[in-house]
Amino acid sequence: MKPQEDKLKRIIGHAKEYGFVFPSSEIYDGLSATYDYGPYGVELKNNLRNYWWQAMVKLNENIVGLDAAIFMHPTTWKASGHVDAFNDPLIDNKDSKKRYRADVLIEDHIEKYRVKIEKDVAKGIKRFGDSFDEVQFRATNPNVLRNQAKIDEIEGQFKSLMEAEDLAGVKKLIEDLGIADPETGSKNWTDVRQFNLMFKTELGSVAGDSSDIYLRPETAQGIFVNFLNVQKSSRMKIPFGIAQTGKAFRNEIIARQFIFRMREFEQMEMQFFVKPGTELEWYEHWKSARIKWHEILGLGEENYRFHDHVKLAHYANAACDIEFNFPMGFKELEGIHSRTDFDLKSHEEFSGKKLQYFDPEDKENYVPYVVETSIGLDRLFLATLSAAFVDETLEDGSTRMVLRIPHALAPVKAAVMPLLKKDGLPEKAREIIDRLKIDFNCQYDEKDSIGKRYRRQDAIGTPYCITVDHDSLEDNMVTIRERDSMKQERVAIEDLPSIMNQKVSMAQLLQKL
Repeated sequence: MKPQEDKLKRIIGHAKEYGFVFPSSEIYDGLSATYDYGPYGVELKNNLRNYWWQAMVKLNENIVGLDAAIFMHPTTWKASGHVDAFNDPLIDNKDSKKRYRADVLIEDHIEKYRVKIEKDVAKGIKRFGDSFDEVQFRATNPNVLRNQAKIDEIEGQFKSLMEAEDLAGVKKLIEDLGIADPETGSKNWTDVRQFNLMFKTELGSVAGDSSDIYLRPETAQGIFVNFLNVQKSSRMKIPFGIAQTGKAFRNEIIARQFIFRMREFEQMEMQFFVKPGTELEWYEHWKSARIKWHEILGLGEENYRFHDHVKLAHYANAACDIEFNFPMGFKELEGIHSRTDFDLKSHEEFSGKKLQYFDPEDKENYVPYVVETSIGLDRLFLATLSAAFVDETLEDGSTRMVLRIPHALAPVKAAVMPLLKKDGLPEKAREIIDRLKIDFNCQYDEKDSIGKRYRRQDAIGTPYCITVDHDSLEDNMVTIRERDSMKQERVAIEDLPSIMNQKVSMAQLLQKL
């Protein structure tokens, strides 16, 4: 098993054992590609969503929120192009009977060349140190140039084939590249075909009166159809944005890799409406703003990269992904797209209603252009868990498993521990819990030795452990221990609220934006 595959397997096991993520319907042997978030998972998920919402809506005067319904009029999805064009190119391996997305197979093949380039760069850094000129190296090194040329050639061919909807050509490209089934090594492929990803159901309880309706495959369309409602009711002037978080559903045939690709997932999207002609400036603005938002989390700047789309969606004139280095390699975490005026114009056409903005400065009506940022909350959860998951060897040779979750996002902010379950120590610990729990999610822990309790809290990512001992009854001081450094200090109980506020409040992240 590859190291990254082993890490993902261990993360999945840890997530279940410690109450972060459970397989859905497990007592009935589960349901493929669906998961339930446990006690600590739901806290982390809520914190991640809150960080996104506050950074997007609270800190931007020209961005407001929305919570649109999951069910929408079925014509919505005809107008958006999802009925006709929301497809994945799928291919089956005849020997293994496994099904894959053809584009993912090609992207994974391309990634091998990128890995080779990064290895050559790493060798150069190791050899030349501070004198190493990475830009010049990438522009002149024969190995780098050769591998980059292969990447460019494959991406160019794939883009041309997809734009021409030449699925036979996509199969031939897979065969020409010698791409094999990742699990068995077989190269015996079927033809490539398109598969629509929307879930269809019926609205209405009486047969004959029902009509086809879809579970929304994205949250964006709820924003577009409410564009004028929001703009007029909140008196917004362009440029302005509408933000929304919520569930979306896609009938992924090849959903796998834990919570990375699921059939039921949560999106956090913001559609930013701008004057036509300014969209590419705003596209660059949101690229910079979003990567900064990610980097402030402290998950490692080296774990992020931008990837421009090879094939633009039918609605876009610019698009890129922020990719994260998951245990299974660099994969999409967030998409940033310049959607032009496609969505609003299409909804105008299908609904017969005008969706235009009157610009009071230019005294003209126009259909705004849109710049979108869209991030999967479940993927962000997995990215956070993956980066935080650390096996650490201590000075005494012992080891510990610790989740280095950013303090403001940790499910439990502090564990309060009486040294013994007697002599008034539990009562003192409860007083401290009552003092902190209104502002911080705290946990009372009195079972086992203090060392075992520390390890248990490390495993769920608790930033601070507060220990109450016999001296605490006399001097009103406690020992506070920090998760990552394991350093301990004696502090006054009355100072704990301000200390915790400085260390774990969401404001500590937001102030850096």
